[in-house]
Amino acid sequence: MSSLTESAAWLALREHAAQLAEGSIAELFASDAQRPQRFSAEAAGLYLDYSKQHADERALQLLLALAQQQDLPGWIGRMFAGEAINQTENRAVLHVALRAPRNAPLRVDGQDVPAQVHAVLDRMAAFAEQLRSGAWLGATGRAITDVVNIGIGGSDLGPRMVCRALAAQADGPRVHFVANVDGAQLTSVLHGLEPATTLFVITSKMFTTLETMANAGAARSWLVAALGEDAVRRHCAAVSTNRAEVLKFGIDAANVFEFWDWVGGRYSLWSAVGLSIVIAIGAEGFRQLLAGAHAMDEHFRSAPLEKNLPVLLGLLAVWNRNCLASRFGSRSQVVAPYAQDLEYFVPWLQQLEMESNGKSVDRQGRPVDYATTPALWGDVGTNGQHAFFQMLHQGPAIHPVDFILPLRAAHPLQDQQRMLIANCLAQSSALMLGKSPQQVRAELQAKGLQGAALEAAVPHRVFAGNRPSNTILLPRLDAWHLGALLALYEHRTFVQSVIWNINAFDQWGVELGKQLAQSVLAAMAGDAQVSLDPSTRTLLARSGQ
Repeated sequence: MSSLTESAAWLALREHAAQLAEGSIAELFASDAQRPQRFSAEAAGLYLDYSKQHADERALQLLLALAQQQDLPGWIGRMFAGEAINQTENRAVLHVALRAPRNAPLRVDGQDVPAQVHAVLDRMAAFAEQLRSGAWLGATGRAITDVVNIGIGGSDLGPRMVCRALAAQADGPRVHFVANVDGAQLTSVLHGLEPATTLFVITSKMFTTLETMANAGAARSWLVAALGEDAVRRHCAAVSTNRAEVLKFGIDAANVFEFWDWVGGRYSLWSAVGLSIVIAIGAEGFRQLLAGAHAMDEHFRSAPLEKNLPVLLGLLAVWNRNCLASRFGSRSQVVAPYAQDLEYFVPWLQQLEMESNGKSVDRQGRPVDYATTPALWGDVGTNGQHAFFQMLHQGPAIHPVDFILPLRAAHPLQDQQRMLIANCLAQSSALMLGKSPQQVRAELQAKGLQGAALEAAVPHRVFAGNRPSNTILLPRLDAWHLGALLALYEHRTFVQSVIWNINAFDQWGVELGKQLAQSVLAAMAGDAQVSLDPSTRTLLARSGQ
């Protein structure tokens, strides 16, 4: 057993969870009239209701004791101080510095980090303003109407998600995204665009990512075929740390936007990786996004653990994953944003959570003997209700749900917004309360069903209930509150990693497939010396390559 699973705090939690599992969430409400008020917290404009979790005051006390045992306050302090807490790469983890004020006192290796960050942010704002105002002219003297961001992973998911979420606020050139190496995506995006009015933003830390560079090369060929080689300087920009490779591509040095090795890909939308966001919504909108995230950062750094939104979310996730597992287990976490504009929120969160905490060894390199991240999935409400909510309500396994609900809509269809709110609140209530055989029987009898037909129908209409959920309310989906929401989940992910004693900031598991893809490509090119397993070699032969 590990030091974590042998620890007093862990064992006390497991013991209490076993006792609490004998009751229900509904019984916790029945015994505490003030439960909704006491099991809620608020910060940075967001309201968290966690009263529908299968947890009581004793569970929260034990979770907070576990957080202290794992030195969560110390880890938070070390991250904000710029210490190299990503120890496998010997790097600081400073996405919080990307949204700190210009005059924030933070130096790493003798460098004034906020000054560097804001210098790049100022350059991004100036570049975007030229595009947005029409002052930037392409090779033929026409203004840019369309911008295509080419990247993958964190270089795509974050900017894509934010641009979609804030589409109602977008007033700049149209922004498109290409990530997949499948040429169908690039072909689809370029269809209908004009080379003379299109600008590409190529986003890759080392400017060597296989998928990104394949798409960038194809986009470059499309551009050059129409406008000539010199057009690359007026129609391409880059977000990268590898200036030499960028210049070799033909991009003007003035159009290269840097970031730093302490910015992890999945935490990078706040950096120059967010250039497409600035182009879409303007520098002021981007600064509002940063400001909302900074407000959540300050709350995370300073609020007491028992009122700290990221801490509470992270600890409850550990509780559901490791402690309050039913006989079927809580193997996944569902996220259901009740806002169509958040349709890319779950894919962004999947990378954030599962790339960060999908680890099987702890910080010391020892195999863990406890579960780490669950599978995270979901979709926007109310679409999910007509897809997977059947399983959530009546399947044998319990999947905790986070409901995310912006209260006021930007669109004019207020009756439909009321329907959306009603559906969200009803679903969380139904998951908790369920419907007993007695309730079902009474409903069916009232409809005239009797005898054997009645009894045969009852089991199919019973809902077990006792399914835990959180509900997060936003006043509205604007840049400021979106920033706070994203920072909330970033810090929730970090909290879990501290409890599990794993490094949330490396991603070595991504690398193996990349390496093997290069071997397969070499075999496809005729290299007989490449070693492939028999199945892969057979499949490659069947592919006709």
